[in-house]
Amino acid sequence: MKKEDKSLTASMEDYLEMIYRLSRKTGFVRLHELSDALNVQPPSATKMVQKLAELNLINYEKYGVITLGDSGKVLGERLIKRHNIISDFLRAIDVTESEILEETEKIEHTISANTLDRFNGFIEFLNYNPDIKLKLKSYMESKQKSSNKE
Repeated sequence: MKKEDKSLTASMEDYLEMIYRLSRKTGFVRLHELSDALNVQPPSATKMVQKLAELNLINYEKYGVITLGDSGKVLGERLIKRHNIISDFLRAIDVTESEILEETEKIEHTISANTLDRFNGFIEFLNYNPDIKLKLKSYMESKQKSSNKE
């Protein structure tokens, strides 16, 4: 995303992604919920929320709820999709579940749209070819076992 939209930092993307996630059920999120989910102090969350509001991605009034604006919803959905594609790709190449979130966070802010599209194409290919998916999983597991022996 950063490459397509220079105005958003990685941290801004993380906040917007989390606001999108948390507001899916109710349509809004409270500041303390956001700060808890991101493991940051409320004053830090307030500053970032104000920046996102200045960019018209969210709506926020002091001591009120946070809601996504139209462009924030669109971008939030794209951020979630990007996150999920990267996570699915890492699972497909047998990255351990305990490492997937951290690795996804490292990749998602620097990946180009073209590379993300390639990741998605690879995942779709595997899903349309379950026999190849099983062969890849078996191969990756055998590679892991042989590297553990060394």
